[in-house]
Amino acid sequence: MAAMSTGNTGRADTNRRRILDVALAELLRDPDASMDQIARAAGVVRRTVYGHFPSREALVGTLVDHAVESVAAAHAAGREGVEDPAVAVARSVLAVWEVADRYRILVALAQRSVTMQGIRDRLTPVRRASVELLRRGLEDGVFDSPLPAPALAYVHEQTLFALMEAVNDGLLAAEEAGRSAAVTVLTAAGVPASRATELVAKLSDWEPLTGAGRERPTGRSRPGG
Repeated sequence: MAAMSTGNTGRADTNRRRILDVALAELLRDPDASMDQIARAAGVVRRTVYGHFPSREALVGTLVDHAVESVAAAHAAGREGVEDPAVAVARSVLAVWEVADRYRILVALAQRSVTMQGIRDRLTPVRRASVELLRRGLEDGVFDSPLPAPALAYVHEQTLFALMEAVNDGLLAAEEAGRSAAVTVLTAAGVPASRATELVAKLSDWEPLTGAGRERPTGRSRPGG
């Protein structure tokens, strides 16, 4: 009986992972994809999808949680072992954008069900790390801003969300967005634009992430538009 239970659990976990993978792909392709569409694409009946996720909102919320985990890991990898706060900020933004570019349409979609406050709450650990990094930069004179570190971190966070929306709306090319985001965040912290541009250009050959997470969606549709 224990073996059967373990086997059932293994199949359930496999189904759940497949549903999440397929749901992400379907929602990036069609932000209005229904639970029926996701079930068909995953090769399961609708009841199986609802067995794991009681509602579409719960499914989107789980995908957002996974996105936030990936963002947190990328942010940590970007600043790891870097002493210069400006370089650490630039690398962390470049690393985060590699993840955010994959999930940017999902973030816009999640605003319907998770709400921006819910997304901000999920990003609290990343924000805390950013605040400490910015505080160190301000104290060392690397950054120059009238804003205290917590407010500056909030501005940076909102800037990244705004740039994701700009890409979704076709106002900014996706292939340029990561570098543009890093330069914008640095200048918002008081780094001269020429210095910020030079620093980000020097990091152009740095690979923020490898393997999973580098895949980018081709869809450009905006939820609700």
